[in-house]
This record gives sequence, C-alpha cells and structure tokens, in this order.
Amino acid sequence: MNPDNLNTMLRKLNLSNDLKERARKVIPHQTGTFSRAAATFVEGVYPAYIKSAKGSHFTDVDGNEYLDYLLGLGPITLGYNYKVVNDAIIDQLNDGIIFSLPHPTEVESSELMCKTIPHAEMVKFEKSGSNAVTGAVRAARAITKRDKIAYCGSGGVWHDWQAAMVSRDGGVPEFNKKLINVFNYNDDQGLEQIFEDNQNEIAAIVLEPTIYEKPTNNFLKRVRETADKNNSVLIMDEVITGFRFDLKGGQKYFDLKGDLVCFGKGMGNGLPISAITGPYEYMQIFDKLWVSSTNNSETLSMAGTIAVIDEMREKNTVSKCWELGSTLFDGWNKITEKNNLDVKMLGYPIRMTMKCFNSKKVESLALKALILQEMIKKGIFMSPGPTFISYSHSLEDIYNTLNVLDDVCKEISKKVSNDNYEKYLEGNMPKTIWTMTMQPIKKQDKYV
Repeated sequence: MNPDNLNTMLRKLNLSNDLKERARKVIPHQTGTFSRAAATFVEGVYPAYIKSAKGSHFTDVDGNEYLDYLLGLGPITLGYNYKVVNDAIIDQLNDGIIFSLPHPTEVESSELMCKTIPHAEMVKFEKSGSNAVTGAVRAARAITKRDKIAYCGSGGVWHDWQAAMVSRDGGVPEFNKKLINVFNYNDDQGLEQIFEDNQNEIAAIVLEPTIYEKPTNNFLKRVRETADKNNSVLIMDEVITGFRFDLKGGQKYFDLKGDLVCFGKGMGNGLPISAITGPYEYMQIFDKLWVSSTNNSETLSMAGTIAVIDEMREKNTVSKCWELGSTLFDGWNKITEKNNLDVKMLGYPIRMTMKCFNSKKVESLALKALILQEMIKKGIFMSPGPTFISYSHSLEDIYNTLNVLDDVCKEISKKVSNDNYEKYLEGNMPKTIWTMTMQPIKKQDKYV
C-alpha cells in the first residue's frame, strides 16, 4: 500500500470521531474552549482529540503523531511534558496541592515575578488570563473612581466587561457596551477621540502591546502619554506577549511601562496560572477589592512557574525561540513566493499568522484551509490563527516543516486553477469563533 494512503487511512480511524460524538451529547460546543473544537479546524481531516504530547509533538487518540505549532493555544513556551517543570510539580505534589493557610511557594513565586518583571513590586496570582485582566480593570475603576474603558487588543478576555464587544455577547447586560470604547492599533488619534468624548470618565486604557502589527509613529509612547495626561491607568495585557517576546515581557521588548501588567499562558508552560503585577501604589488597592478565589493559591502551578522562569533565565530559551521562529518565518515566505502563492507569514517570528490571497489579491480563507489541510495530512499541525514556537522545537522540526510546505505549494500550484481552492477541501471550512461587533473609534467620526 502507498505510504500516503496508509497514513490517510490511519488518520480516519474512528476513536477520535467517536469521542467527538460522545462529547456533543454532554459538552456544549464539544469542549470547554471554543478554539479547541473540531469546527475551528478543517473538520473531518484534522485530529479531534490528543492523547499525549512530548516536546514539540503530540499524538492523537488514533496514534498519529504531529509536529505542533499551536502549542495548547499559546501556553507551551518550553515544550510539552517538560521534565524540569514536571519535577517541580511532582515535588510540590508530595507536600500537597492547596491548604487552609498560605504556602511559602506563594511568597517565593511572587518574589521571583517581582525580580523578573519591570516595575513589579507586588503580584496577585489568578488562574486565567481573563481573570487577571478583569481583576486589573476592576482595580483601575476603584483607583480612578471611573467606569469606562478604552480597549485595543485581540480579544480573549471573556468576562462581562469585554464580552460586550463581540458576537458571543448573550447574557451580557446592555449597559456594559456603553462602558467600552475600542480603538485600533497604531491609531493614537482614535484614542485621543475617546478621551475627548468621555472627559474624566476613562478609568483605564487596556492595551495588548502588539498582536501581529508593528507599532509605528511612536504609537506606544503616545498611549503612555495619553494615560498620564488623563490620569488613567495603563493596563498592559501581556497574556500572550509575556514570557514570549522577552523574559521581562513586552514592557522590556517595546520599552513601554505599564501601570498594571497582566500575564498568563507562557508563564506556566501550560499550568493554570496568571498574574497581575505592578508597583505598590496601584497594587495596594487589592487589599480593598473582592478579587479572590479558593484556587488562586494552588501550589502546583506556582511551583511549576518558578521552574519555568528559572529555566528560561538559565537557558535563555526566548532567544532560541526567536532564532527558530525567524528561520520558519523567512523560509516560509521564500517558499510560497517561489511557488507563486500569495501565502505569507505576518507578524513576529515569535508570534506569527498566515495570510492567504487569491490571484485577485483578495484574502482567501479557502486557500488557507487548503494549505492547513495538506500540511496536517503530512503531520504538521497549524491553526487558522497564530503560529507559535517553543524551546523544544528543533532546527530539524523547522526544516521538516519548510520541506512539507514546499511539497504542498507545488501540489496546489499544479492542480488548482481559477482560485478554486474549496473544491479540493476534504473536510469543512474552519468556522469563525467570534467577530468584533463594536466598531473602533476614529478621529473623523466626530465630524461625520
């Protein structure tokens, strides 16, 4: 039997599909995280359930191995099943998980965060990035005695204050929409307009220091100046940029000081932990706020995070990820250009995304889906959204990916005509999880 046909047959074994059908009967949307659901990928071709993972690879429940570039939706910075982190968790497990009083690990992990993160004098741990940013927003409102928020980011903070902005806004009170003003990245004029229209009402600017776009025209500096001029709190959402762009985060990489800075994902290499950091003058407000949870002091995640940060510092893991990411980023764009496909990686080598355009220069989601489908059939797992690199990825992994990409591009260029990419899809088109329903404020809007 042809090896390619054998691989295809193996990938169509039934265990993954059986689990998916069982899940649909007992779990809304199949899984507790929208971005992991089968419909998010090319359903019918992609694996639906993972059994185990090690380093940069995972194995699905049907025994197929894949090289992974989504990395648990971003948290895996060192690699799956990373021994140093596992050992720290196991050591702490022998003493216990959670207790009736604080554990010394909470003090130790807080001290380490303060030594690592710029301007951090105090730390408050949470269990998710959403909780951290939401806690920071509440703190800013308490500090300023104001209610409104100016927001610029990629989403992902799915509590009431932010869910009002997006299509999945059921159950969110209408008044929340009046408290949020959205502005585009690199549009400091739009941000100024928000403050002009809401004088002395903006508690905080919530800013993701970058998504994929590079800052231009001193944008980040202007955001900082606008916050200072209006006595508003600058909350930096570093749930993704933190511990990826630099060990010290986006504050260091972009030379930007946040007042309250939120971390998650990569700080725990997959552990359920996040943090709010900042100087004492801002963090002391948490003495007065009900931002508290039983599991915030869970020790396994804090012990593991200490191991993650120590490993990152000792082995300079972030630099290696930048180097590997640059090889993938540059090689990808050279290969697609060579094969006359407008399929480009955009963003940063440490956090990139694929954009696909047809012959008319119109963005083609069908072409993206076809690229993803053909890559997954050859053992390369990538998502319709971000592409990440971990310390456990090797140069061999990157070269393997680029060789597969070259084969896929040649095959597509040979068989597809008239931009008819959807014809060659063997599964369903990936579904969009959410859309932004709140339009960003523009400077000219005032005069229209």
